Amino acid sequence: MLLAAAWRACDIGVNGAANGLALIFYGALLAIMAAVWWGVFIGYVGRWNLTAALLGGTAGAAVMVWIFVALLQVPNGYRC
Repeated sequence: MLLAAAWRACDIGVNGAANGLALIFYGALLAIMAAVWWGVFIGYVGRWNLTAALLGGTAGAAVMVWIFVALLQVPNGYRC
């Protein structure tokens, strides 16, 4: 969502849909990774300490999104 918003703000693509298909696949991959991450943390760590599981799940999801945006950044930076 962040990547799509940045591309849309800089008018990259044709009518904002040129990268839509790629973003659908990347978004699905990110959602699967996040679901597995949350499943592991809630399923295993949550048995002993729910607070630690929630904090670890949130931190892991934030790191995943940060890496995703850093690797697939806006071409040539955010200067429009």
